[in-house]
Amino acid sequence: MQQPTSPRRAVTAFTLLSLGVLVGASQTPPASAPPGKEIARPQLLLFSKTAGFRHDSIPDGIACVRELLGAQFQITASEDAALFTPESLAQFKVIVFLSTTGNILDSNQERALEGFVHAGGGFAGIHAAADTEHEWPWYGKLVGAYFLTHPKPQEATIVVESKLHPSTTMLPERWKRFDEWYVYKDNPRPRVKVLAALDDATIDGANMGGDHPIAWFQEFEGGRSWYTGGGHTKESYKEPLFRDHIKGGILWAASQASTEPSTPTPAH
Repeated sequence: MQQPTSPRRAVTAFTLLSLGVLVGASQTPPASAPPGKEIARPQLLLFSKTAGFRHDSIPDGIACVRELLGAQFQITASEDAALFTPESLAQFKVIVFLSTTGNILDSNQERALEGFVHAGGGFAGIHAAADTEHEWPWYGKLVGAYFLTHPKPQEATIVVESKLHPSTTMLPERWKRFDEWYVYKDNPRPRVKVLAALDDATIDGANMGGDHPIAWFQEFEGGRSWYTGGGHTKESYKEPLFRDHIKGGILWAASQASTEPSTPTPAH
């Protein structure tokens, strides 16, 4: 005959059972996120439309940016100026002009780019971005300076003036490399923060009076702008240091990397 359970045993059994339930609940792993859900990456527009000289390194540049930043951005590589509407540009965090040339935007598209920057958008210009929209003064201020001329491609030495920026922190103080070196219509130093300048003594035919900025950045009318004069050759986009240089510049323009505050570098 089964013996009746004592009240004390019943309470003890109930307590142990309750503790077991609580312990088991605390060890249950948290529910995972629904499958297929990914954190949205910021979007990058890689624009390479040309209406003048066309660099044969553009495909190399596109491939390079995709390799460097494809994990951090959703990248749209395009030459369709119809993307330059307020609604379309609003989806992008940063716009990269990769060796664009000539007048490539109409007046409505120009206003859309202005609105994008005023809303806090980022702009990065590579090489011939400075040979673009010569008749649009606002763009000249955005990119920093307009292209004037260049000698034949050659090896030259770049003097890195600031290593606080993510586009120059990895560079040597004197950076020797082969490229096509632009001479600009005027010196951008009074308007921008110069990161690196060419040593004109190492160049044949590209003198700018002893002060030759070649990479710079600026906070501009609500947005950010970064520019480098390098990137003419296909080989540029295989160089580890140049790749890191443009990666850091684009990340800064997209507000994905920071730099310590600085003031414009005094003229030499």
